[in-house]
Amino acid sequence: MSRLRARPGALLLSLLAILCAVIWAFPLYWAIVTSLKPEYDVVRPGLHLLPSVWTLAGYFYVFAHTPIGHWYLNSLATSVLVTALVIGMSACCGYAISQLRFHGRRLLFAMILASFMVPIQALMITHFILMNDFGMVDRWGGVVLPQLIVPVAVIVYKQFFDSIPREFREAALVDGAGEFRLFARVYLPMNWGITTALAIITFIAAWNNFLWPFLVTSTDRSMTVTVGIVQVHDAFGVQYARNMAAAVLAALPVAVAYLIFQRRVTEAVMLSAGIKG
Repeated sequence: MSRLRARPGALLLSLLAILCAVIWAFPLYWAIVTSLKPEYDVVRPGLHLLPSVWTLAGYFYVFAHTPIGHWYLNSLATSVLVTALVIGMSACCGYAISQLRFHGRRLLFAMILASFMVPIQALMITHFILMNDFGMVDRWGGVVLPQLIVPVAVIVYKQFFDSIPREFREAALVDGAGEFRLFARVYLPMNWGITTALAIITFIAAWNNFLWPFLVTSTDRSMTVTVGIVQVHDAFGVQYARNMAAAVLAALPVAVAYLIFQRRVTEAVMLSAGIKG
């Protein structure tokens, strides 16, 4: 009887979940379909869920008339640099705060926790002035350096290192291991799952970042793909199919990465939410 009573509720929840999924996925579907329409079909009055004529003209135009390959290279290079530096620095910092005893350790950790209260947008003017003084405006360095402030990664590593039994550290010290060897050979290999999850979500965030690269880049030499698709609109006016094709191409790599590593991405989001909560 209990199973029969539970079925209507489970069915209602399933229908609600399907409805939410359809609402969430419809803008993605609409973007893809719009990119496959000819321009006259896009502006045709009425709601048309499928193109009257299927065409890849928008994609061909983007590839033929924009340096999207160079934008992809810039996005890939800067995202990989941001990911590698964030993971490396966060792991080292988390290990130092967790396992080493030095003056100011608690103050340092308190400052990292307090940084959650400062939105990154409030620092952009200062970041731009610094990058300009360093001569890094419109360069990869100017895109990468301000994105290295990721306190949640430090806190995640610190909490994980705190959970490792002290016996591992003591046994390694007895064997003559130094701090760097202890970090690289004992602690870091024990959290490859967390490292992988953080690396994936950091890479996706760096690839999708728009506001800061938009402010600090002005030429195709260092422009990322998220900024470049805006230039398609500025240069060629309102051509909806072309703009949607550029947007789909910009989002395609991270969409594929999410589909492949969705379990790791979900794990990283849960870790971040647990810290912020």
